[in-house]
Amino acid sequence: MKIIPLSEYVLENGQAKTAEALGVYQSAISKALKRNRRVNILVSEDGKIEAEEVRPFPNKYKSVDPDIAVTP
Repeated sequence: MKIIPLSEYVLENGQAKTAEALGVYQSAISKALKRNRRVNILVSEDGKIEAEEVRPFPNKYKSVDPDIAVTP
């Protein structure tokens, strides 16, 4: 398995193709890049990709509503 930062993967493949492969909208990729979220793309041996976000644990910024992001 190969691990590639989202920003590098997008430079090689573009936002639209990355979004399609992950099953999300292109705007989600754009927003993640704009907010400098630490997202890694995991590329398996058969070429399938998935993404994971690296976040601090425990997260001291907790949201009351899970749909609302809390920023420091």
